[in-house]
Amino acid sequence: MAESGMSAPTRPANAMRTPAGAESPSVGGTIDYGRLSDSLGYALRRVQLAIFNSFIRAFAAADIRPAQYAVLTVIARNPGLKQSQISAALGIHRTNLVAMLDALEQRGLARREPVPADRRSYALRLTAKGKALMSELDAIQAAEEARVVTALGEGGRDQLFALLSRLDAALAADAGAPAGESEE
Repeated sequence: MAESGMSAPTRPANAMRTPAGAESPSVGGTIDYGRLSDSLGYALRRVQLAIFNSFIRAFAAADIRPAQYAVLTVIARNPGLKQSQISAALGIHRTNLVAMLDALEQRGLARREPVPADRRSYALRLTAKGKALMSELDAIQAAEEARVVTALGEGGRDQLFALLSRLDAALAADAGAPAGESEE
């Protein structure tokens, strides 16, 4: 950066912490993250990874990943939705959703039913086993969410949701896509 005449921005007091164990093997000191230290995108990604890792540990006994929980939740709350609707709602590529649904079906948690008006489409529903599991998963998720709320405080949670919603809408408008859609 010094070569270009630009200096790195100073790190604000509320910037992300340096990850634990981030030692530079060649120098023996901490790693310089450069502009990543002040990047909102990088900060959001690190928090997302921390939350997902906690989620994965909490849901390990049920062998459910975050995307699977999202799909099961949407099916539970909207029985009969078509695969394409769930794909669009959650921003999951159709091919990835098909593989995920295959696995959920093999485990007896969800089932596909033909849509009478459209032979190419399938409606999705939870099985009795899937409904029973969702009761357990929802309790685990509520405990995980409570941990995050404890760290932020109730007002902080509401403020963060408002800011994230505003950012999502603004970035989606810039990209010309509906808010919440992703390429995953």
